[in-house]
Amino acid sequence: MAGDSNTSNVGGRYAQALFDLASDEKSTAKVEADLKSLKNALADSAELRGLVSGPAFSAENKGKVLAAIGAKAKLAPTTRKFLGLLSANGRVAALPAVITAFERLSAERRGVVSAQVTTATPLSAAQAKGVAAALRQSLGKDPEIETRVDPSILGGIKVQVGSRLFDASLRSKLDSLKFALKRA
Repeated sequence: MAGDSNTSNVGGRYAQALFDLASDEKSTAKVEADLKSLKNALADSAELRGLVSGPAFSAENKGKVLAAIGAKAKLAPTTRKFLGLLSANGRVAALPAVITAFERLSAERRGVVSAQVTTATPLSAAQAKGVAAALRQSLGKDPEIETRVDPSILGGIKVQVGSRLFDASLRSKLDSLKFALKRA
């Protein structure tokens, strides 16, 4: 756990530096779009996740791969330089934490709240609209919702806003029932 916390702290510091630089260059939106593309690529590719988080590749090789990805995806020069700095400093493993922290900083600047909604099946348009309205009413701000599908929660919904988690998933209800039965 200590390593995760350290990676998160490093990610936060790098994200703040990148955010400040992007703000100075008036390229925050472009850098954020680049980071979202990288986030999607990490989610879609086990090989890329292995490269980023694994010790099997040197910082130099990680840098070469990230540079190639940056060129192929036509990432902004600021984003590409940042990826080079991250790999030169041996901090590529912190990339997911950097992306998360950058998204949070950008959302705060825009005055919106980021929320991660997890369901067992994809939400319909009407359900997504209902979740957004409920979050807007309870938070008092417009939510920027990222949806995920996780069949392991069986049913219901999990909503995470910052460090707060609302868990109304069937999996957690069954787990709490199992725990209550074991204690009885």
